[in-house]
Amino acid sequence: MAGAGPVVPAGERATVRLRDDDPQDAPRYAPEWLQLREPADAAARAADLLDPLRIRLAEGPARAGGLAVHDLGCGTGSMGRWLAPRLDGAQHWILHDRDPYLLHFAAVASPRAAADGSGVTVETRRGDVARLTPDALTGASLVTASALLDVLTREEIENLADACADAGCPALLTLSVAGRVELAPADPLDAEITDAFNAHQRRAGLLGPDAVTVAGEAFAARGATVRVRPSPWRLGPGEAALTGQWLRGWVGAAVEQRPELRDRAERYLDALLAACEAGELRVTVHHTDLLALPRPTGGPV
Repeated sequence: MAGAGPVVPAGERATVRLRDDDPQDAPRYAPEWLQLREPADAAARAADLLDPLRIRLAEGPARAGGLAVHDLGCGTGSMGRWLAPRLDGAQHWILHDRDPYLLHFAAVASPRAAADGSGVTVETRRGDVARLTPDALTGASLVTASALLDVLTREEIENLADACADAGCPALLTLSVAGRVELAPADPLDAEITDAFNAHQRRAGLLGPDAVTVAGEAFAARGATVRVRPSPWRLGPGEAALTGQWLRGWVGAAVEQRPELRDRAERYLDALLAACEAGELRVTVHHTDLLALPRPTGGPV
């Protein structure tokens, strides 16, 4: 795997555990979907959170080999491709995901240089980031994730906040669903579909659109300064492929949650897809980015 270390380095035990017993379980996210959304994600991320992050990283303790960045639920590695070239200094990225194919893709496609030309290296660790072990983030300079918080439970977010606090590292957690969607032209069914989708996001104890609020409270309770910024997708004719896929998933989840919507939702989706294909539909999908900055500790490690 070019540019990547082993999934678990020799002599090192895994720092995340799989949620399921079957190590061959199917990946939760298709790589095609993750690739399709990457440009919209990059455009949406709240770049104004980078300056306070850079300041805190510069104030942090120096570590041999530069910054150690843990990317939780890395998928195809889009966060690393976006963030690594925006930070100065040597970086070593530890990529966590449960799907070995996505880990391979992320490692092979990872950036090789930081903003100042310093080297970027990667290693991969397979496991379910919802099950962080207490020492998972030991030695971390920074923890990152994209579209992760909203698929966690309250307990899992508390565990993540604990792990970051124990490591004394910042956390940049981006693109969590906010529970709000705007479509133009609007339709009377928009609100019902949105409500049903949000209920689907909250199934089985997952936090869905409540995740950023819960995470902010969890990090603040552990002494971190929390900054929250909007990071909406703004989809127009140039993003028709992404919009079409997103619409199918959005409406499909709503119908799964409330089957009584099925007939109306099918007509609604057909109309939206037709408008999308004609270049007449614009969609804003609201997300939120969160930056948690721990109290600086200083001193060499």
